[in-house]
Amino acid sequence: MTSDYDLVVVGGGPAGSTAATAVALRGHRVLLLERETFPRYQIGESLLPATVHGLCRILGVADEVARAGFTVKRGGTMRWGRAAEPWQFSFSMTPRLPEPTATAFQVERSRFDEILLRNAERVGVEVREGSPVRRVITEGERVHGVEYTDRDGTARTAHARFVIDASGNTSRIHGKVGGARVYSDFFRNLAVFGYYAGGTRLPAPNSGNIFCAAFDAGWLWYIPLRDDLTSVGAVISPEHYAAVQHDPRAAWQDMIKACPQVARLLTDVPVATEPPYDQVRVRKDYSYWKKSLWTPGMALVGDAACFVDPVLSSGVHLATYGALLAARAVNSALDGSVPEERGFAEFEARYRREYGVFYDFLIAFYDMERNEDSYFWAAKKVTEVDIDEVAAFAELAGGVASGDEAVGATGRLGTYWTAAAAQLDTAVHRLTTGADRVNPLLSTQIVTDTFHTGNTLQEQALYGGPLDDSAPATQDGLTVTADGLSWVG
Repeated sequence: MTSDYDLVVVGGGPAGSTAATAVALRGHRVLLLERETFPRYQIGESLLPATVHGLCRILGVADEVARAGFTVKRGGTMRWGRAAEPWQFSFSMTPRLPEPTATAFQVERSRFDEILLRNAERVGVEVREGSPVRRVITEGERVHGVEYTDRDGTARTAHARFVIDASGNTSRIHGKVGGARVYSDFFRNLAVFGYYAGGTRLPAPNSGNIFCAAFDAGWLWYIPLRDDLTSVGAVISPEHYAAVQHDPRAAWQDMIKACPQVARLLTDVPVATEPPYDQVRVRKDYSYWKKSLWTPGMALVGDAACFVDPVLSSGVHLATYGALLAARAVNSALDGSVPEERGFAEFEARYRREYGVFYDFLIAFYDMERNEDSYFWAAKKVTEVDIDEVAAFAELAGGVASGDEAVGATGRLGTYWTAAAAQLDTAVHRLTTGADRVNPLLSTQIVTDTFHTGNTLQEQALYGGPLDDSAPATQDGLTVTADGLSWVG
């Protein structure tokens, strides 16, 4: 009933499959434990190019994902800010990444996640579904494995040099690392979402784009998964929770009716009746972070570690990128090239910074919405929030995108975010006029910072390393091997 591994991964979603595959590719013995049986439903259907053309290529699964027939996503379409009509942004932000890689996919997560999990099996990961983890095994201050229940109900023990918790926002073991979660009041929202059996598509070539539209109560997402399936969700304030709890379906449809830009795309379109898309679901969409992401022998990745507002479709990217960082630390410790403490310090520093740049971008993006008569949007203005609370959370999550530590240290984050929102607003206005030959969003520091890591990850996959200076991210930091799977001291 007891076995030994180099790594045990808890959770078989994109983060868990990524960590397990990246370590198994180096020839190490890996066990992945998943409490459900795949395929299974999951939200988070809109991907970024860094996942599709960076991470998936490093894992060796890019071609299979490309053949799966998922809807191609060229960018995003937004009804947001001062522009009365929707505007588009493209992923074609740098000439160094060829056009086919300047796209992403809208995916049914049941299919996408299973592709990643089966790929993990092919490269040697021992996958056990229907096997919930009961507790973490420790000796002194170090984690040494887990106890779990196999699909036949047998209690088992797996000892390992390392454990990675990728079991999602409902993780039962994340408390072993860094205590309780820290929640952000700024992004304290609620999501209610479901599916329609079709819907009008945006004009070509942007028919596969995600469409996000701000309205009085918050904002809606509209994701074309297939010709006959559309994911629609509302992100609203917690004040609506009583109505949502009373009748989720009615509350969901009321929110759609309140947003004409989305409602007209669903005229005469029936709701989906195909399981599992026939349900309306609710998630308390709080953004959170852990004070620590690793302890000797164990690391947290994906939603077990953090979550941030989904308007930029960053969920799968943050989860898989964090998992790859953790796998690099595991691989380097196992082969003795980088000490465990140094490798995981690099994991945490990079993970915090990537979360931090998305957090900063999203605050500025929310601030540029001009619907100031709305209770929801008035509460989301930087001038109306508790800057000390948001500054403390941003510092915890990795600092501001500018990298200027003095901005946070002197309490000038409000000014920084307001200025970033103004730059975004100006760039979007230029984008809608069509007068610029170069994407005007690239003129804003906060946009280039937000997509820098994703572009670097794609360059790693395509060219074996970043095309810019390959020096460490910090003065004492580590670089990355050509295959993207380990640190270099």
